[in-house]
Amino acid sequence: MTTDGFTTCLWFDGQAEEAAHYYVSVFKNSSVGRVTHYTEGAMQPAGTVLTVEFVANGHKFVGLNGGPQFKFTEAISFQVFCDNQEEIDYYWTKLTEGGGEPGPCGWLKDRFGVSWQIIPERLDDMISDPDTAKSSRAMQAMLKMHKLDIAALEKAYAGE
Repeated sequence: MTTDGFTTCLWFDGQAEEAAHYYVSVFKNSSVGRVTHYTEGAMQPAGTVLTVEFVANGHKFVGLNGGPQFKFTEAISFQVFCDNQEEIDYYWTKLTEGGGEPGPCGWLKDRFGVSWQIIPERLDDMISDPDTAKSSRAMQAMLKMHKLDIAALEKAYAGE
């Protein structure tokens, strides 16, 4: 086994190349790599895109155009930890544009159906605080939100 970590394969129905370029435009430290194509006699027309290798925020992906058999679900999501509200707003806006859907508690689906969690870096510390009153207030505030609001979470956590 190589020591380069894992590569996440995302199954698309014809949108792998579009998705790769989209994710590369959203995240820093990103690039599109090799693109392969179906050959004669394959399950898709010859010449259409089979796979697209790309890196998004330093994470390796392969987009596979496998057909309509499989769809994305919330059972798998990507967490984007943000340092400030500006980052949360940026990723929330970029990932919901063009047909994405906001969800509860910082979750969203992008226009391809991939699920993301856009969350403040500090959230885990707040909801796991040994002071159960603080952690409960932060959790209750989060459960009422779609896009997470750091200032409101901090106020709830502090008991304000």
